[in-house]
Amino acid sequence: MNTLRVAIVGYGTGGQAAALFLGRDGHQVEVFEQAPVLGPVGAGFLLQPVGLAVLQELGLLPAVLAHGAVIRRLYGQTAAGRPVMDMRYGDLDPRLFGLGLQRGALFTLLDAAWTQGRRIRTGCAISAVDAGAGVLTDAQGERHGPYDLVIVADGAASRLRGQVVPARLDRPYPWGAQWCLVVARDWPFADELQQRYVAARRMAGMLPVGTRPGDGVPRLSFFWSVPLAAGAGTVAAAAWRADVAAVWPAAAAALGDTIVPDGLTLARYRDAVHRQWWRGRAVLLGDAAHAMSPQLGQGVNMALLDARALRDALRVAPNLSAALTAYVSERRRHLGIYHFWSRWLTPLFQSERDFAAAWRDRLFHPLSRLPGGRGQMLRVLSGTRRGWFGTVGLSADFLDAVAGVAASSPPGG
Repeated sequence: MNTLRVAIVGYGTGGQAAALFLGRDGHQVEVFEQAPVLGPVGAGFLLQPVGLAVLQELGLLPAVLAHGAVIRRLYGQTAAGRPVMDMRYGDLDPRLFGLGLQRGALFTLLDAAWTQGRRIRTGCAISAVDAGAGVLTDAQGERHGPYDLVIVADGAASRLRGQVVPARLDRPYPWGAQWCLVVARDWPFADELQQRYVAARRMAGMLPVGTRPGDGVPRLSFFWSVPLAAGAGTVAAAAWRADVAAVWPAAAAALGDTIVPDGLTLARYRDAVHRQWWRGRAVLLGDAAHAMSPQLGQGVNMALLDARALRDALRVAPNLSAALTAYVSERRRHLGIYHFWSRWLTPLFQSERDFAAAWRDRLFHPLSRLPGGRGQMLRVLSGTRRGWFGTVGLSADFLDAVAGVAASSPPGG
């Protein structure tokens, strides 16, 4: 396809990766970001093997591995000590692992990699998209374009997705989470995501997320589940700390002098489903296209995969309509099962459904030990499940690259 003039609305992970992929293919890319100063939002996340494979293609795998924390195990138990979840990447493939990473690290690495043809308008909030004409209108009434392609990547709370195509489902989850980064110090679970539960009403988690450029201090990403209707973020500091300590004393101690609530970021989640992701010259990407609960830890990974799939479709399709149709078809075949499982699992971990949580506590761990159930769970966890029975292939080059890391990074280090 000929060189396109491309506008990207939003400079999160999906927008950054799309700018890199399309810019390197020679397209003229212009980004519109509403924040006046570029920077990440959030604390940390878990990169899955599929996301790491995309970063390898972007040439960023060595840098990401240098900053991230290798995660081999995901373990969760009730506050009383009953195991609920115990998943190890090595049971799927000894070469595989997750990577805990600070959002600031990935943002900085992706941002620094986009050097060719870079054009970003900060402090520019887009309020309207004319999908047919490829024209954007900002909050000041200024029009931008026309563009051959408009990529709407403005996140889960997208204000523009409905202007591209109406959503079949777009609703907020009633529960969110408070997040913060804390210094790792002598945290004993260096290669594990650890979680603690009290029914589905309380969930705490701690994920090692390594370092970031300019800051060599290893950190942990702490999250705490909260019901949004109850005035999240308004609980007094002493009461909040006492609540965390009752669920998980070690995590409460690790929080140290974290300022509550000002030192916490409140994350809100949505469930958004579209029958179609594009119209005219405009297309949705990342959470703007398929927002879901973070229960499966796939958001960043899916955004990276979206950006690569769009690049691939534009390379081979004879025209824009064919490219966007191929892009959506490719990504929906992969995403469906993740929407299903995130929607099904979220009430078991973030709700007031005590009866359902009691069955979760009794059944999840035994079921995960069964060969068939364990394999399915590990495929979903790693992002390599495609539909109910298919798999997403990982290249031999990628597997060779991560095998060396897995072999050289000992458990617990």
